[in-house]
Amino acid sequence: MTDPVKFLLVDDLEENLLALEAFLGSEDLELHKARSGDEALELMLSNEYALALLDVQMPGMDGFELAEFMRANERSRHIPIIFLTAGSGDAARRFRGYEAGAVDFIQKPIETDVLRSKANVFLDLFRQRRQITAQRDELAALTAVLKSADQQKNRFLAVLAHELRNPLAVLAAGLNILERATDESAMDAVRASMRQNLHHMTRLVDDLLDINRIERGKISLRRETLLLSDLMPPALEVAGPAIEKAGHQLLVTLPDEPVTLDVDPARFTQIVGNIVGNAARYTPKGGRIEVIAARSGDRVTITVSDNGVGIPAEQQSRVFNMFEQSNNGLGIVGDGLGIGLALVSQLVELHGGTIRLVESSPGVGSTFEVSLPTVS
Repeated sequence: MTDPVKFLLVDDLEENLLALEAFLGSEDLELHKARSGDEALELMLSNEYALALLDVQMPGMDGFELAEFMRANERSRHIPIIFLTAGSGDAARRFRGYEAGAVDFIQKPIETDVLRSKANVFLDLFRQRRQITAQRDELAALTAVLKSADQQKNRFLAVLAHELRNPLAVLAAGLNILERATDESAMDAVRASMRQNLHHMTRLVDDLLDINRIERGKISLRRETLLLSDLMPPALEVAGPAIEKAGHQLLVTLPDEPVTLDVDPARFTQIVGNIVGNAARYTPKGGRIEVIAARSGDRVTITVSDNGVGIPAEQQSRVFNMFEQSNNGLGIVGDGLGIGLALVSQLVELHGGTIRLVESSPGVGSTFEVSLPTVS
């Protein structure tokens, strides 16, 4: 709902202000009254006016002086001014009024139809200006979004090219070695390397397909009613190679009582495996990763903490955005396309849950929390 349009009425006589209020009053117009120039200036400090109706002959600061003050102030200089005068309408007097910034004069006694007609012109102009300003702001916001999307797309294409080029180079080199090699043990090492890089490429493509399916509403969950204690081991096993390779210590705490979930087990594995895998990748060798699951009412929270490199404060609000990767400046950059946490976030939402970054500090570590509904 937009703010009401406001007019400022300035006259030292209360009866004149009441008359103006009666002439102009309407549901969509807010009328502010002032009985002196000082009072009017105070009102202008906290309000935006579409029109100011100023009495010329006021004790102390008269209408002309008030208009000059208004024109000297950045906040009020653009307010249209109509002078109300009971005095003579000689040319010199009108010239001073226009010089002070008036757009018109109305002689007293005021003709109601004339006043309303002129006031409505400025009412319509103000509404049009407000609409144009809103459209301009919307256009600026849309431009910023499109610019950001274009930058994201360029970053994504650069990362995608890098992530695909490396395993493809390994596969090409591996084929060349296999064609010439005669040492069976060397060939086994090459095959293992090729298999690992092929798995990496497959994971990238699968993540891209999952994101596409979710955004098009084409993904469906194959829910099963399962115990949390049965779901966690295979989910943690996904991150096992990364944890083992880096020599991390993994601590897992599960509730003593049985906790039942209605989830897609494959997607649950993706959720937990991705978060724990991220913790492993962004934690220097020999780090510590802790996974704690706890029941709270009709929900279970799964908290994953690490003592890794952490996420800079300016990047924390974007960790669940598409194609975002933490650039911590500490020499550790995650592999992949930067869509892991975005995918996890959407999978958690599909299960009726929530995910959040609880805390993170560069050089200290990060803590993520997933909350999912339980089954009675």
